Amino acid sequence: MTDGRSSHYQVLRVAVTATEKEIKAAYRRAARTAHPDHGGDAATFRRVTAAYETLIDPARRRAYDRTYGAGESRDSASDGGAHFDAPAAGSRASATVRRPGNSRNTAGDPPVYVPPYGEGGTAVPLIPFGQARQQVHGMPRKRGIFGAEARIQREMRTVQLLTRQVLPAIPAARLINGLQSPADNSHIDHAVLAGYRLALVNSMLLPKGAYAWDGRTLNHGGRSVAPPQLARVVWAMQEIFPELNVTGWTVVHSPDGNLHEPVIDHHRRPAGALETVQIVNAAGMVRGLKEFLASGPAPNTVNVPVLARLLRGMH
Repeated sequence: MTDGRSSHYQVLRVAVTATEKEIKAAYRRAARTAHPDHGGDAATFRRVTAAYETLIDPARRRAYDRTYGAGESRDSASDGGAHFDAPAAGSRASATVRRPGNSRNTAGDPPVYVPPYGEGGTAVPLIPFGQARQQVHGMPRKRGIFGAEARIQREMRTVQLLTRQVLPAIPAARLINGLQSPADNSHIDHAVLAGYRLALVNSMLLPKGAYAWDGRTLNHGGRSVAPPQLARVVWAMQEIFPELNVTGWTVVHSPDGNLHEPVIDHHRRPAGALETVQIVNAAGMVRGLKEFLASGPAPNTVNVPVLARLLRGMH
C-alpha cells in the first residue's frame, strides 16, 4: 500500500536511478497488486498509474526529478528539522555532531548513510547501496562542437585532483561529474557532496604568472579574463537544496601542472561584488575545499536523498 505523500519512486518501489526496463517491470508488479479486480483499491491503483505515466516519459520524469524532493526539504526546514548547513533533528547525523564534549573532527571517519541501509532503514532505497558507497560517479562528457577536447582534458585534471587530494581525506565525500543542473538546463562540471555541504566546481586553464581577482575578473598584464558563470548555478542549487550549504569553486590550472601556479591575489572587491564563488589555483582548491567540507556538520555522512537527486542529473 502507498499513501498520498509517497514519491512516485516509492509508489513503484524503485530506486531513483531505475532504468526504463526496471520501471516497466515495477509497474506490472504494482498494478497486479493494486488493481481493484485483484483485491486492491481504486485510489492506490490511480497513484500507481500516475507514477508510471510520469516516470516512463523522459521529459516528465526530468521535470518531476527537479521538484519532487523540494517540498519535503522545505517542510522539514520550517518545522525546525533540516535547515541550512545542519542535519535533520533526530537523525543519526545530528547525533554525530552534538555529543556533549565531542570536539573531534569526524571527516576521516567511515561513512554513515542517512537514511541507513539494511535493517531499520528505508524500505525502498533511493539508490542501491553499491552505488551510494562509490566515491566517484560519472566522467566529463563530450558536449558542444568547438573546444570539447580541451575542455575534457581540463575537467579530467580536476577529477584527478579531487580524487587524489580531497576524497581520501573525507571517506564520505561523493564526487559527481558531468551534471545537468536540477535547477535549469545549465551544466555543472563537478559536484562534491559531504554531509550537509555541497561544492560545485568548474575549471580554467591559464598561463603561469600573477593574477589579481577583484570579485568579477582575473587581471594579468593589462588583460582581464572573466571566469565561467557559476554564481547563478550556486544560487539555484541553494534554493532547491535549502538543507545544504552550497558554494562554488573555480580552479585555475597551469599548463605544466604546477599546483601552485598561477598565483592568484585576492584584491579588494568592488561595491556589490559577492564572494559566492572562490577563484583559486589547484593547491588553493585542495586546501580550501577540504577545510570547507570537513568543517561542516557530520562530514562523515552520506546524504542519500541529495546524492540520489544529483545522480539523476548526470548526462
